[in-house]
Amino acid sequence: MKSLWIFGFLVFAQPVSTSDHLSIMHDGHKMTTIHRDDFNTHLLDIPILNYPKYHLFLDDLEKQMYKPPINARLDEYARIVSEKPGYRLNRKKFTERFYSYFYEGNRSTVEVPTKTIYPRVDSELLANIRVKLIGQYVTFFKVTNKKRTHNISLSAEAINNQVIFPGERFSFNKVVGKRTVDKGYQRAPIIVKGELSEGIGGGICQVSSTLFNAVDNAGVKIVERYSHSRSVPYVPPGRDATVSWYGPDFCFINHYNQPILIRATVHGSRVVVQIFSSDDIRHIPRNLPTLLPNKRT
Repeated sequence: MKSLWIFGFLVFAQPVSTSDHLSIMHDGHKMTTIHRDDFNTHLLDIPILNYPKYHLFLDDLEKQMYKPPINARLDEYARIVSEKPGYRLNRKKFTERFYSYFYEGNRSTVEVPTKTIYPRVDSELLANIRVKLIGQYVTFFKVTNKKRTHNISLSAEAINNQVIFPGERFSFNKVVGKRTVDKGYQRAPIIVKGELSEGIGGGICQVSSTLFNAVDNAGVKIVERYSHSRSVPYVPPGRDATVSWYGPDFCFINHYNQPILIRATVHGSRVVVQIFSSDDIRHIPRNLPTLLPNKRT
């Protein structure tokens, strides 16, 4: 009986006739070509998959295949620009097709299967939450300082069109990201331990401070804010929000029942931040002190 079992195993475990190469395709274009031997353990005369090596390949393929979705947004004229879905590798379906090639040899090409990633903010939602102005603030600066003006514009663009859903936490550092030369930020005046100095991204604190006052005006819950070590000329005393990539952050939580939308723009010598939401929002605004337009930095 035992000899019959061994005979049966040897019959069914004979090497299968397989295609050696597999072309990985996406949208009709060849991404790469792989070879069966690259994933075979070569322990027996039958194909045995080297799983660690296969999963490394799958992780790399997933990085290549990832296309992030793009949220709907408002352009400079407040017109809605429609969202665009993204996609990512469908690991389960790809593995099924890979197994068919590796074990059965009935494939020489495989079209990479994907999963659609839908944007969090679509045109319908954006149209609903741009209708009611619940908070705003304006600060002024000197346009003659070109580098500082450039940094202000970059960081304002980074927070513009951000949508914060109910219960979500907004982090200025997380949204704007690290301020580097590669991202276009330039050296401009900053405050370090109460003294004026220069650093990459100088000027962005005016944007974070303008944002702080706008969301505070909207009655939003502030959870993290720090002031500079000396007063700044673009907001009243105690109304600033300093930020640094390796240090202070400015954060708030949307505790309202509706999403809120940030609109941040630079017009001439003004930084304008407005907070919008839907007509259904239940909010309690706060009155804030302001500076006269001739107080600029």
